[in-house]
Amino acid sequence: MIITLHAVDWLALLGHFLSLSLLAVGGAITTAPDMHRYLVTQQHWLSDAQFNSSIALAQAAPGPNVLFIALFGWNVGINAGGGLAAGYHAWPYAALGVMCAMIGILVPSTTLTFAAARWGHQNRELRPVRAFKQGMAPIVIALLIATGWILSANQGTFANSWPLWLLTIVTALLVWRTRIHMLWLLAAGGVLGWFGWI
Repeated sequence: MIITLHAVDWLALLGHFLSLSLLAVGGAITTAPDMHRYLVTQQHWLSDAQFNSSIALAQAAPGPNVLFIALFGWNVGINAGGGLAAGYHAWPYAALGVMCAMIGILVPSTTLTFAAARWGHQNRELRPVRAFKQGMAPIVIALLIATGWILSANQGTFANSWPLWLLTIVTALLVWRTRIHMLWLLAAGGVLGWFGWI
């Protein structure tokens, strides 16, 4: 697929991802339908196959899920550089596409998170800030318990998966009552799984 992009188009790509950044409350993948609408349906900068393969490849690869945004930018850039047949001559366009997409999706949400965390830390003695933090603690704990419940429940009945339930309860208690780093608990779970004990 070969397309022609001008400077205003690259700015539009950047601007679109800037606007989506603050809407990606559940992660960047939650804005994928609007990205499809914009990149495939409206602008015709990507084909359906490129869109779908970008998401599939990013989900299969190790690392953060936001990698599919970089692949969108890469594919837009390759298409603007003359397609795959252009070879390494298209790579500068691909790099520009990656930069526009990733800067757009990361900068606003990262800046907002940094500013809010810094403001919250500076004003940690204010009553509304303390109330917010105290109100969020049970929500976070409930979400962690719900995640553990879902992961354990998907392994079958209690009679078949009691070691997983036991591991979930023990891990939850260790996280709650000790200062053992979470990575050690993950490693212990990996070792138990490797030996087939859970």
